[in-house]
Amino acid sequence: MSSPMTDELKATLDPQRKSWIESANDAQCDFAIQNLPFGVFSHTGNANARVGVAIGDLVADLAVLHEAGLLRLPASAPQDVFARPALNDFISLGRDVWRSVRVQLSSLLARETPTLRDDAALRQRAFVKLADAKLHLPVQIPGYTDFYSSKEHATNVGSMFRDPKNALLPNWSEMPIGYNGRASSVVVSGTPVRRPNGQLKLPDQERPVFGACGKLDIELETGFIVGRGNALGEPIACDDAEDHIFGMVLLNDWSAR
Repeated sequence: MSSPMTDELKATLDPQRKSWIESANDAQCDFAIQNLPFGVFSHTGNANARVGVAIGDLVADLAVLHEAGLLRLPASAPQDVFARPALNDFISLGRDVWRSVRVQLSSLLARETPTLRDDAALRQRAFVKLADAKLHLPVQIPGYTDFYSSKEHATNVGSMFRDPKNALLPNWSEMPIGYNGRASSVVVSGTPVRRPNGQLKLPDQERPVFGACGKLDIELETGFIVGRGNALGEPIACDDAEDHIFGMVLLNDWSAR
């Protein structure tokens, strides 16, 4: 069973909490203090990709904050985990560590906390303008499973190939289909998309021809980053899912037609 939220963790979601970074308090800002997304970035001043968190119009360099003694990790954890070019090693530390770091960050960035707010020299080293940051793929992705779990989408597709009254197969609601995608094709936002090539069978031709796709569908999807896996053949109970899911991302699943 997943552990309940502590009062400290609940405080990080308090809608009344404000940051001393004023851009994070704008109602139109995606990265308010209640939303502290992890990522991997570099910039012209430091080309080494490392872990950061967006806050307002800035990126907080977690490696710098840890070196300054403002972020604590368990003694058993690799102490350079925030200086690494992917989140995998941090994710592998488990949910208790994820939560602890979130609580520490939220406290450091809260309006009433002077530690970082009043240290101009450290702020200069620890923050980069989001507009000046180069974002990298945040995790090394060993596997990618695409689920066919939208009832509306499955019904529409089923209606195209079967009787609309029998659009969904009897076991669809019991076992939504998941299939392996090409993990190596998952790229960071802003990467140019290459027009796919493949075989096309035109109505007036007897044989298929090879060429560029005629259409490219945009499919906005939600992706879940699974942090701690399971032993081979051992299922994860639904009640324990939150212990394994590190976070969520928006995913554009392109489909060639």
